Amino acid sequence: MENSRRTSIIQTYRKRAARYDFTANLYYLFGYREWKYRRLAVEALDLQPGDKVLELGCGTGLNFSLFQRYIGSGGQIIGVDITDAMLQQAQKRVADHKWTNVTLLQHDASTFQSPTEVNAGFSSYALSIFPDTEQAVRNIVNSLTPGGRLVLLELQIPASWPSLLGSAAVALMKPYAVTDEWARGRPWELIRKTAEEVLTNVEVTKQYFGFTYLLAGRKASQN
Repeated sequence: MENSRRTSIIQTYRKRAARYDFTANLYYLFGYREWKYRRLAVEALDLQPGDKVLELGCGTGLNFSLFQRYIGSGGQIIGVDITDAMLQQAQKRVADHKWTNVTLLQHDASTFQSPTEVNAGFSSYALSIFPDTEQAVRNIVNSLTPGGRLVLLELQIPASWPSLLGSAAVALMKPYAVTDEWARGRPWELIRKTAEEVLTNVEVTKQYFGFTYLLAGRKASQN
């Protein structure tokens, strides 16, 4: 089942890669301010000049320009994605901007081990759709230096929503591998539980009537 799910995700994003940036903006028609939420999430990382950032599920590199504002040319971005076509779009973005501080790696988030420690870990709209969500969260935390910060920007179906509204939200997101099975599994609960086990000072804020949430926390500092 897990291999089938991974294959489905890769196939979905291969098809959408070339048009991903454009189609993601279509949700503005429903009042969903995606770019605002991305900005808020990156601001929550509290990045400093020279920091190293790891993004799991980096996709086409939409968040790279936001990272660059804070880390500068002395910082480093490691972008990881499972889909080759999405990474090709990210590489094009890197080349167009002439960034020399970005490394792109093709890998599954649930088995990825970072080649270096980083100051900040990040993921947006990615970790919850993978079968082994818990391990993906643990992997990104394992990459952090003591005191390093993790921020996740994700989707959820609020418990207070009527079932019809939840079903409608899933239907709208199906082009991005969000399924009824995803909704029934409630991966956002596992993400928060895992984060509270491996991070300190975990905070969760909600956007867009609770459909989007931002989770932030720090890896414990060594004594």
